[in-house]
Amino acid sequence: MDNRRKKQRRASSRRESQEVSSVEWQFINMTEQEEDLIYRMYRLVGDRWDIIAGRIPGRKPEEIERFWIMRHGEGFAAARRYGKYR
Repeated sequence: MDNRRKKQRRASSRRESQEVSSVEWQFINMTEQEEDLIYRMYRLVGDRWDIIAGRIPGRKPEEIERFWIMRHGEGFAAARRYGKYR
């Protein structure tokens, strides 16, 4: 029984450690129409990125979420002020 629990813990810790650091992200350029649609859809459905991405051809939910985080996240606010992400 103990061996099974150890294996489960190792497997879950591996899944958690596979996250990508947001520092490595490149800013995603959106057109004005795409930005407007993202803002309006976010007000309607919240952070349901798959629904929002379904309304924008060629965009994936991950791209929309990354754009939103980089635009509204506190960690990226300073970088935007100094021109790193524009």
